Amino acid sequence: MKSRVLRWSLLFGGGFIVVVAVFGFAWLRSLGKAHQHCIKATGSAFRLYADDHGGTLPFHTNGFGDALLLLVREDLCGVAGICGPGDDGAVLSNALVRGLDVPEAQCSRVYIQGLSETNAPEICILFDRLSVPGGDHFYGRGQRIREVIMLDGSMKTISDMSWPEFSRQQVDLLVEAGWDRERALEYYPQAASHE
Repeated sequence: MKSRVLRWSLLFGGGFIVVVAVFGFAWLRSLGKAHQHCIKATGSAFRLYADDHGGTLPFHTNGFGDALLLLVREDLCGVAGICGPGDDGAVLSNALVRGLDVPEAQCSRVYIQGLSETNAPEICILFDRLSVPGGDHFYGRGQRIREVIMLDGSMKTISDMSWPEFSRQQVDLLVEAGWDRERALEYYPQAASHE
């Protein structure tokens, strides 16, 4: 009787360990996809850049793709930090190595350049061009969201459902900061369809 109980205990215990190991491995593997492009670290890189440049944020006359590379060139973040989820960084890495310009349309994150620490802290300076389920932090799970960095360095997540309203608010904030509405709408075209 004891040997039968021991055998069942070992069989059940071994099966339980196998199930936990399989699910644990799957969970750890999913974490490998998450945080590959941690936008929180990029927010810190922007703050450090501003501290080193009298409060101004990266700016480049060839567009925001080249401005983002300034963070990498100054060793404040890696290429993954300026790429959105699903972007392997090939375009930016190639531009960095070969000294090429980065076409804004090929950037997976959109950077609102031309701002400084004197602007409103609730202005979004960087956002994922496309939403993904769960964003970078919960990649592949949940509702579709975009991760954004605000001027004060904080990070927020904005769902697809909330994106049009967020876009309208951002356009208004940029206009208050002295931008013309058409220029602001280039960054947030969804706001134009709801005006």
